Amino acid sequence: MKICVTSASGVEAVTKREIYKLLQVDAPAISGRLSFEGDWEDIAKCNMYLRTANRVGIILGEFNAETFDELFDGIKNIAFEEFVSKDGKIVVTAKNVMSKIFATSATQSISKKAICQRLFEKYKITTLPETGERYKIEVAILKDHVTVTLDTSGEGLHRRGYRGLVGEAPLKETLASAIIQLSVWNPSRPLADVFCGSGTIPIEATLIALNIASGKNRTFDFVNWKCFDGSIFERVKSQAIANERLDQEVRISGFDIDEGQLKLARKHAKEAGVEKYIHFQRADMRDFSSRFSHGVIISNPPYGERLLERREIETLYKDYGKMIKSLDNWCAYTLTSVTDFERLFGRKADKKRKLYNGKLECNLFSHLAEPPKRQR
Repeated sequence: MKICVTSASGVEAVTKREIYKLLQVDAPAISGRLSFEGDWEDIAKCNMYLRTANRVGIILGEFNAETFDELFDGIKNIAFEEFVSKDGKIVVTAKNVMSKIFATSATQSISKKAICQRLFEKYKITTLPETGERYKIEVAILKDHVTVTLDTSGEGLHRRGYRGLVGEAPLKETLASAIIQLSVWNPSRPLADVFCGSGTIPIEATLIALNIASGKNRTFDFVNWKCFDGSIFERVKSQAIANERLDQEVRISGFDIDEGQLKLARKHAKEAGVEKYIHFQRADMRDFSSRFSHGVIISNPPYGERLLERREIETLYKDYGKMIKSLDNWCAYTLTSVTDFERLFGRKADKKRKLYNGKLECNLFSHLAEPPKRQR
């Protein structure tokens, strides 16, 4: 099958590395989509292990269409019966970009009509009860080229299963994991988030350190499909659990001035099964210090988007820069949409990378320090 993995803008290179490490296949990235050939076990592994991907899909067909008649015929020629059961619940979404067919709602309704017509004929039935498993099908039209993708994940892969409640400005789990993987941090070094909020960055770092699969505590749509052999998923999940390193010593901390946020953070850590590995503490960022000479700070401070006034943001970021400067050899990675962050921080970034927190354009500012000397 042709498998398609999607990831957020700016994160594709991280997801590509994850796929290569997991499956030893090269997945070229085009507009946030990484495609490669694979089988059901690869689909199970991608859903279970990929920390920075949004979704895992199967590309069912591709063709060109400039009219709704061509769209209907092209959709109807796809062998949906190989995947969709006769009682399957079919959910169709559409995307239209720079194409002669530009009406999204009409694209959805015509595509679903074509899918149903195909299944009527193949199953020799006149109605689809749609009482069974869910099949989410995306019809994407880009420059008159149609790509039909069956989503295997169900809910987005950022939904790990540990975060039911979120704070005022939540950071997606997938983006938090990407930021961690873009940093120099590894489990042998201390990590602190001095604006931890509901705990996403410390929790994701702990999952990485302990090698706990990101999809371990959630469900996926494909597991319930009649075309899928459930023993494959059970085997992949069992192997994931066997690979965990729960005896790994970690030094991961989260600090925030809001006790309500910290309460959420502790709850999320408990849901993720990592509460005993993370030190959460109510503290002002300005008071942060460490007995360790080397470490990594990874934080997503307030941006001033309705949460704080600009004057407060300026003071906060200036004090943040002073605090980092007071540490011995700590690296700092900061995700923010504040465009003059470097000026306020008091130091030009060693690296800067554009990322999107939801639809908000941000930058990940990397301030590096001397690495710890290797012990002989």
